[in-house]
Amino acid sequence: MNDLVLMEGINKAFPGVQALNQAHFDLRAGEVHALVGENGAGKSTLMKILAGVYSKDSGRIVYRGKEVEIPNPRAAQDLGISMIHQELNLMPHLTVAQNVFIGREPRRGLSFLLDDDKINAQTQTLFDAMHLRLDPRVRVADLTIAKQQMVEIAKALSFQAQVLIMDEPTAALTEAEIEELFRIIRQLRDRGVGIVYISHRLEELKQIADRITVMRDGRYVGTEDARTVPIERIISMMVGRTIYESKPELPERPSQEVVLEVRGLNRGNVIKDVSFQLRKGEILGFAGLMGAGRTEVARAIFGADPIDSGEIYVHGKKVEIRHPRDAVRHGIGYLSEDRKRFGLALSMDVESNIVLASFEKFLRPLGVVNTARTRETGQHYVEALAIKTPSLQQRVKNLSGGTQQKVVVGKWLTANTDILIFDEPTRGIDVGAKSEIYHLLNDLARQGKSIIMISSELPEILRMSHRIIVMCEGRITGELTAAEATQERIMTYATQRRVLVDTGEAEGGVSSAQEG
Repeated sequence: MNDLVLMEGINKAFPGVQALNQAHFDLRAGEVHALVGENGAGKSTLMKILAGVYSKDSGRIVYRGKEVEIPNPRAAQDLGISMIHQELNLMPHLTVAQNVFIGREPRRGLSFLLDDDKINAQTQTLFDAMHLRLDPRVRVADLTIAKQQMVEIAKALSFQAQVLIMDEPTAALTEAEIEELFRIIRQLRDRGVGIVYISHRLEELKQIADRITVMRDGRYVGTEDARTVPIERIISMMVGRTIYESKPELPERPSQEVVLEVRGLNRGNVIKDVSFQLRKGEILGFAGLMGAGRTEVARAIFGADPIDSGEIYVHGKKVEIRHPRDAVRHGIGYLSEDRKRFGLALSMDVESNIVLASFEKFLRPLGVVNTARTRETGQHYVEALAIKTPSLQQRVKNLSGGTQQKVVVGKWLTANTDILIFDEPTRGIDVGAKSEIYHLLNDLARQGKSIIMISSELPEILRMSHRIIVMCEGRITGELTAAEATQERIMTYATQRRVLVDTGEAEGGVSSAQEG
């Protein structure tokens, strides 16, 4: 089969980092080719070179049998190469249709006025082909992350691309939305489109990929047939060592001392009478489907969002938390699922990020920064958390996802927080870094830290939690010990409110469903 794309000997360096070293990749027409590797392996960098986002330092790109230069994204699109980036690239104040056709809007005759009717109709045609129920006229800011992801896909498809690069396309999607995405991908593959599929969710690869290429440390490792290669083999190629991803790592039994108690928390329609306790040294898992209200509860506890009613107790004392500063003062840290937006100052270095949440502690009289102490503290947590960085002065934006997550942890440990809320701690993180984060959570729990872990990955929740609280549509619908929990029981509670509504039962029937 002829190659649609061939990339050979690709090199790319950033300040302090050799991102690609003689990298190789090929893509055939009418195939889904998965590209995998740990964070920092060079996957996204290689594909951004193909998409014209980065320029290569050396090497060659052959497209449809001809060697080409791709100096910018527009040149890539003109060739028929589109990329859906891991970070959403939409304009929230514009409508869905305006985002899909931005820069290519049809006009009314010879005027400068946009033909909104035509834009909306063309977008609706795309959505119909995708079997996507979405109004082209709605503002992107009013959409969920999952719907915004679908808009990105529609935008890429609007270019009639022959090469479609998808970087972590399912990270924010539900199971039903993933199935719909896979249907679209198979449809495109059958039309002869070559699809590059970057994902850390290795279980997806068997469902959707034809071939799998593995990268490690910026180098090409090998390519395997997705239908026959064992997942264990792919993991071994990725990390250069054996990782038993499915092995449970439950921490030791926590004490009975309650460090955080939430009573009757309410906020509009997103949090409804939520009450729970968190104990010292405990990892308390929060499970549920997208929109269940787990993140909203976390943000309310941290003071990021206001509450309508409810009480919060820390170490038995009622506290008022109206702002994140109040939460930090009471020893609560929050690691957002969007660490790049809410957890880090990407343009600042590792040292600055680690001391950011407790900067006042490092000030001398007259506001002079004690740089010796910030450097000592930064170095301490770089070593304690095994943060992989060339130096304390490395900009955080140049670090891998797993390493960035550790920097956020270091920030909250510097602030002396003993209650840590981890929201999707391993989202977008590769299998090797994921294992390191699991070990870190266990170590923190053994040190007496108390952890709330919100995760959409049921194996992760089952593996890491002492207890599991399940939410559905803003309510707690179930609570399970580690011994009681199974994926089936969690999903029963996670869909419980919907089941009750669908069957016409009253809301008061929750307890009977729980008994089942």
